[in-house]
Amino acid sequence: MDPLTWTGSLAFITPIFMIALLLLAATIAIWVVVSIFSAGTRHVANADGTMSLAGNPQAMAALGVRLAFLAVAALGLAYLVMGLIMGTEAGIVGAMSRQMWPTWLALVTLFSLSILFKRRLGLYGKLFDSPIGMVGFTLVMFWVFTGVFAAMDLIATHDPLAQASGMKNKVPGTPLRGAEAGEYAWYLLGGDNLARDVFSRMVKGAWEVLKYAPLATLFAFMVGITLGLPAGYYGGKLDTFLSFLANLILAFPVILLFYLLVTPEIVATGLPQFMAVVLFAFPMVFCGVLIHSRFRTQPAKNTFWLLLVLGPIFLLYMSLINAQGSKIDFWPLDFFDIPGGVLVVFVSVVFVNSPTVFRIVRGLAMDIKTRDYVAAAQTRGERPWYIMLWEILPNVRGPLIVDFCLRIGYTTILLGTLGFFGLGLPPESPDWGSTINDGRKLLSIYLHPALPPAVALMSLVLGLNLLADGLREESLRD
Repeated sequence: MDPLTWTGSLAFITPIFMIALLLLAATIAIWVVVSIFSAGTRHVANADGTMSLAGNPQAMAALGVRLAFLAVAALGLAYLVMGLIMGTEAGIVGAMSRQMWPTWLALVTLFSLSILFKRRLGLYGKLFDSPIGMVGFTLVMFWVFTGVFAAMDLIATHDPLAQASGMKNKVPGTPLRGAEAGEYAWYLLGGDNLARDVFSRMVKGAWEVLKYAPLATLFAFMVGITLGLPAGYYGGKLDTFLSFLANLILAFPVILLFYLLVTPEIVATGLPQFMAVVLFAFPMVFCGVLIHSRFRTQPAKNTFWLLLVLGPIFLLYMSLINAQGSKIDFWPLDFFDIPGGVLVVFVSVVFVNSPTVFRIVRGLAMDIKTRDYVAAAQTRGERPWYIMLWEILPNVRGPLIVDFCLRIGYTTILLGTLGFFGLGLPPESPDWGSTINDGRKLLSIYLHPALPPAVALMSLVLGLNLLADGLREESLRD
C-alpha cells in the first residue's frame, strides 16, 4: 500500500494556495505600514446628511487584506469539501476531512439554525454580527464537536493508546503494516515515539480538554462569585479579610503550587482531598442561597426547589470527595471514583483561578451597588442576598461571560503546561500537553508528533480569545 501525500489528487491547488498565502502576508504587512504612517481615515458628508468613509490608502490596504483572506478561506474550503468527497484520493488532508464529517455536519447544522433564529437568541444571536466573534466561535465549536465525536469513537482512526509494530516515529501518511480487515490503513499524522497514532491522540485530546477546562472554570466562578458578591456589597472587615486571602494566593507561584500539591508526601496527607471538600461545596452553597433568596416568602416552592436541586448536587459532591482507601472514605453511595492525579489537577486549577474571579466580581459589585435599581430594591425591603444574586449578578453577566471564555483559554493553557511538565493527567492520557511533551524529546528530528497537538492547543485558545472579543464588542452595544 502506497503512502499518502498531503494533498494527493488536489496537488494542483497547492501552488495557488501558497500564492494566496503570500498575498495575504504581503497585504497585512502593507496595511500595518500604511496604518502607521497614514494621517487617519477621512469621512465625506453625503447629500442626505450621512457620512461615508473616503477612499484612502488605509482603506484600500484593508480591502486588500479582506480580499486576500477570502481567497485563502475559499481555497481552504475547497480542500475540505473536495477532500470530503474524494477521501484518501485527496491525500492526508482529504482523509482527515472525511474522518471528521460528523464535525462538519454539526457545524453546518449549528450555524444554519443559529443564523436563522439569531434575532431571538439575545447576545448569542448578536455574536453572528461580529466577524471576530464568528471566527472565534467557529474555532471553539470545531474543537468542541471534534472532542465530543472523538469520545464517541466516530473520528479517531485508531485506539490512542494502541501501539503498532514498525510505526515508531513514522511520518504522516505512512501505511499501517499488516492492517487487518476493517482497520484504518494509515497513520494520517504519523506515529509518535511509542508507535501510537498522532491523529487519534490529537482528536481524543480535545475531549480531555473539554472534560476538565470548562468544568474547572465553572467551579472557580462559583467560588469567586459566592465570595466576591458579599465582599463587594458589604465591604468593611469581610472585604479586607477575603481580599487579603485572594492576594495571598495570587502572590504564590502557580507552578510551585502544583509541584507541592502533586508530591507524594503532600498527597499522602490528604491535603488535595481536604481542599476538594471546601472548594467543591461552593456550587452547592451558591445554588442553595440562590433558590432560598428567590423563594424565601413561598415556603412550599422553596422546599420543593431546594430538594430538587440540592439533592442531586449533594450526591455528586459526596461522590467527588469520597475515594476508597483515602483519608475521606465513609460515604456508601459512591457513584464514581476520580483518579488521584485528576483530582489534584482539578483542585489546583480551581484554587488558582478562584482569587482572580473573586477580584473581578468584587469590583463589579462595588460599582453596581451604587445604582438606582439597587437602592430601589433596598427600599422595597429585599434581603442582601436577594439583591446580590437577583439584582447585581444579572447586570454584570456581560463581563463575566467574557471573562469565562478567556478563563477557559487560560485553564486550557495551564492544563497543557502541567501536562508538558508531567504534573497533569496520567502519563498515558492523550491530553495535548502530555502529547507535546512526548513529541518534543525528538523535536529536532521529527516535527510531526509534537506539532499537531501544539497547533490544536493554539487554535482553541485563539478561538476562545476571539470569541471573548466578539462577546465584549456586542455586549458594549447593548
